[in-house]
Amino acid sequence: MKRFHVHVNVDRLDSSIQFYTTLFGAAPSVVKADYAKWMLDDPRVNFAISQRGRASGIDHLGLQAEDADELAAIGERLQAADAVALAEQATTCCYARSDKFWAEDPQGVRWESFRTLGEATTYTSTPAAAGETAGASCSLPQAGGASATTCGPKAAGSCC
Repeated sequence: MKRFHVHVNVDRLDSSIQFYTTLFGAAPSVVKADYAKWMLDDPRVNFAISQRGRASGIDHLGLQAEDADELAAIGERLQAADAVALAEQATTCCYARSDKFWAEDPQGVRWESFRTLGEATTYTSTPAAAGETAGASCSLPQAGGASATTCGPKAAGSCC
């Protein structure tokens, strides 16, 4: 059974954790210095927030698959819609290892469909380049094949 995913960029992690903990009536299942996640069953959602220097608000939406077959079926539907912008295998993002498909809807809303393989000790797997903050590894091509948007504090894209 799939789980809906929402990722929100926040300006103040601590006050956002307090707000969402109160709203959901549950503490986050993961808390890091720049990230928190709630795995809720009612509603069935993987809700994540991060404070990583990006504009506040909705970063992306998604579907979390429970197994490889479920993710493959989502990927096939995205391919049929000609929406897959990037397919990744065993990538590290948001303190987790996962396989995923990045897509964009006709309005430009980014969608992440993924299957979690396990935990990770870093936000992403790529060390920082000169002048960047660590965690700028995810790359999502723009709609229409334009230049890629790279995940990180200087970018609009995201990786979890």
